Amino acid sequence: MTNTKTYILFTSTFITPFIKSDLQSLQKNYSVKPITETGLFALWKYLKAVNKIDITFSWFASVYSSVLVFLTKIFRKKSIVIIGGVDVAQEKEYNYGIWNSWWKSRIVRYGIIHADYVLAVDESLKKEAMRLCKYDGNNISVVHTGYDSTKWFPKGEKEQFVLSVGICPDMHRIKKKGFDVLFSVAERMINTKFVVIGIEPHIAEQLNMPPNVQCFPKINQAELLHYYQRAKVFAQLSRHEGMPNTLCEAMMCECIPVGSDVFGIPTAIKDKGFIVKLNELDAIETALRNAMNAPSEFGCRARKRILEYFPLELREKKILRIIHQLEES
Repeated sequence: MTNTKTYILFTSTFITPFIKSDLQSLQKNYSVKPITETGLFALWKYLKAVNKIDITFSWFASVYSSVLVFLTKIFRKKSIVIIGGVDVAQEKEYNYGIWNSWWKSRIVRYGIIHADYVLAVDESLKKEAMRLCKYDGNNISVVHTGYDSTKWFPKGEKEQFVLSVGICPDMHRIKKKGFDVLFSVAERMINTKFVVIGIEPHIAEQLNMPPNVQCFPKINQAELLHYYQRAKVFAQLSRHEGMPNTLCEAMMCECIPVGSDVFGIPTAIKDKGFIVKLNELDAIETALRNAMNAPSEFGCRARKRILEYFPLELREKKILRIIHQLEES
């Protein structure tokens, strides 16, 4: 039932399925005004709306969410900021993370420190926020992303191929997603089929991919589900990742996971798959071959892992509890 007493301003600079999931959850329980825009017009909308709402809920620590946190202090409102990964990243080698900008990082630091609640999607991101902001993280709680078992589910027999998914509009994202490493390993496994989804055609043309790699641009979620249901193995070899959504979705569809040992990837996999170091190509190849040869029971274990520890209902419950605490404060 909608709570008409509490009015939430929901903001993000773009929309993704996991952001939309939080929006829909809040809309089931509260009156919500969403603003998913960028530019000065977005900031003007914040200014117009903030005095009429009770709580702000912003996806990603950014210049936008930090300005909104500042406005909540002026108008005596409450604020929640979600940390998802890029907002506590400073990877200069492949130009990833808002902390590469000296001025943006200072504004983001203000937003993180002064928000009433900061919700990090993984413990590793909480630690990064504390390190980068140089404070004790007293307002940060870990609330993992959640996954809908009715949306992501297995179907039919698995096929013998390795799947990997990552939106890559430029070469920097190829490095961030670790696709360069995946291609190097694919060259060693020439008789194994690899499918990579999310690389735009103009980027794919610049890559020297082995012949056993099929590459596709971004597809819709219905098509993505079909690939998850078909693939036996899912590879997530990212150099930086928050809570890896595509990995968790694939595990829900009983893909056997092979992932790098960074940030939220080991949290998702735990002992239900294979965790590797990106600089050890031999170990990655061995892990992928072992996953390809593993019995179907391994896929069942992967699904059970996400069902038990990262259900959508658990995230909703934790967020509602935090909002209730702000209502009472």
